[in-house]
Amino acid sequence: MKKLCYIATIPAVVHSFLRGHIQKSANKYEITVICNSTDKYLLDDLNARLVYLPIVRKPSPLKDMLIFFQLCVLFQREKFDIVHSIMPKTGMLAMVAAWIVRVPIRIHTFTGQVWVLRKGIHRFLFKWIDKLIGIFSTCVLADSPSQRDFLINEKVLPKGKAKVIGAGSICGVDPSRFHQDSNKRKVIRNELGISLESKVILYVGRLNRDKGVLDLATAFHSIAKNNQSVELLLVGTVEDVPFDQIQEICSTERNRLHHVEFSSTPEHYMMAADIFCLPSYREGFGLTIIEAAACGIPTVASRIYGIIDAVSDEKTGLLFQAGDVNILTRLILKLLTEDNLRQRIGNRAYIRTLELFSSDIITGEMVELYDSLSEGQ
Repeated sequence: MKKLCYIATIPAVVHSFLRGHIQKSANKYEITVICNSTDKYLLDDLNARLVYLPIVRKPSPLKDMLIFFQLCVLFQREKFDIVHSIMPKTGMLAMVAAWIVRVPIRIHTFTGQVWVLRKGIHRFLFKWIDKLIGIFSTCVLADSPSQRDFLINEKVLPKGKAKVIGAGSICGVDPSRFHQDSNKRKVIRNELGISLESKVILYVGRLNRDKGVLDLATAFHSIAKNNQSVELLLVGTVEDVPFDQIQEICSTERNRLHHVEFSSTPEHYMMAADIFCLPSYREGFGLTIIEAAACGIPTVASRIYGIIDAVSDEKTGLLFQAGDVNILTRLILKLLTEDNLRQRIGNRAYIRTLELFSSDIITGEMVELYDSLSEGQ
């Protein structure tokens, strides 16, 4: 049996990625997962081995160099046939280490570019890192067609280097997890102190400026001061936007503002919501959008590369120019007040997601890729 290694930091999106692909590939590959999580339940019920390495998300030269040497030793000892990385930091460290010890198949999945909003030397350096990842990989995946095209246009990757699995996303959506559930809707709303009559706007992701959470807070403040039945639910860990800052923006609506730290069951909050919002300034795809869609929830999101593959504008969601808070506010209010439109768009989103982004389709094609690459070795 060939040996497959995944390496990643573990936000919610990667949690879904690991579970989806391990379930599909465990009967063909001996799987090891390298990550910075000590959660003993991360691989619960999955046939895979967990190896902890303290990989930090932000640049840290000394810590990163230590992780790099640890990866070289680990890869040399384990003799992996495939190393598959996700996220920029792990991609750079893993692809170079795997190249040094001659791992035959080196795959990296791009899920968004941190340098898109940067300027000057920071943009150059982070873009250069993505170029190196492409050079040291034997196979590069982009999680959406528009992201692939962006990487080619920016000359990060040569044309033909990057592949997209299916219609996009890193793992698709598991409909057995993400679906409508009226009972769970009642339970979650009861836990949060939200009435069944209220309309809930949901955001799932890191509390990060690049994700547009401050824009969402401003829009919610404008809407909620004139509508007492609207509540905002944020699910995700704090990064560079403290929750206190969001509370300050929504100071008069604090009792209708809710925050839940990282959850391994985001589907429960999607089942309790009415509208999903992702006003991001950069995104590789927008996995949370199709997860919400599988729960019948329409999305208001920014019109940027990546998201335009997850949302069909005016059919499965409403798109606006990133940073335009006035239009963001208007579109959210439109879905809040027009019940028939909200339900119609939600139903279309549900159908499109099952047709294009089912986890069976995406993970099945991923395993086929592993098999085809392995056959050539």
